[in-house]
Amino acid sequence: MSLIEINNLSHRYNSYKDEFHLEISDWKLNKGDFVSILGPNGSGKSTLLRTIAGLIEPSIGKISLDGKLLNSYSRKELAKKVAYVPQNTLSHFPFSVSEIVLMGRFPFLNLFGFENKEDIEIAAESMNLMDVYQLRKKGINELSGGEAQRVFIARALAQKSEIILLDEPNAHLDLKHQLLIFDLLNKLNQDHQITLVLVSHDINLVAIYSKSIVFMDEGKIVGNGNKNEILTVENIKKVFHIETAVLEGKDGNAMNVLINPQIKF
Repeated sequence: MSLIEINNLSHRYNSYKDEFHLEISDWKLNKGDFVSILGPNGSGKSTLLRTIAGLIEPSIGKISLDGKLLNSYSRKELAKKVAYVPQNTLSHFPFSVSEIVLMGRFPFLNLFGFENKEDIEIAAESMNLMDVYQLRKKGINELSGGEAQRVFIARALAQKSEIILLDEPNAHLDLKHQLLIFDLLNKLNQDHQITLVLVSHDINLVAIYSKSIVFMDEGKIVGNGNKNEILTVENIKKVFHIETAVLEGKDGNAMNVLINPQIKF
């Protein structure tokens, strides 16, 4: 049985330009997958991620998680299964870094809503993994965009969910911390069988770390499968309308995409 299954999903909404239509006829995600979603701006990547996270209720169709309809889970039940890291990490309230990360322990709090020693230890471990423990007393809005991004990933780690959904987790990050995050995600996937689904515009990091790739365009999945089969010159040209060369690494797993800067519209 698939961990996540989408059947005949349809969702419409009006954007600032025109009406957008997300339409996914059939998509499955298995436990232990590391899937990256690629596609041009406005192709529906973030909308699909937010739908899987239960933040958007589709107009038509269904999403199943562990054989149970997604909308039948309570908020706490779903949070124990799925953690979501948004693209926008701006907070409207002056929470500290520690408070933000401890929010990831919400599904496990007692009736009085207080954290215990285990919650505090898990939050500290998550902050250390994301290299933000030294920032724990600072307000979230005092941080740079990259630091805040790492804090929200630490919150997702503290949640201890089976699935982590990340919307552009390397946005605003310097090269060192981009690699740190992808190395950590890879370790979580390999050593702990955490299922990962992320949206990214960094085709080369995706090519190195992901197991599977989903190409999206105009609200539809136009390519889906093992990265060695999906990440091709033809597919990249079809989705992004650019010329590239795809080089395979020595181990047959890592790949590198060389981009021709002469874009033709």
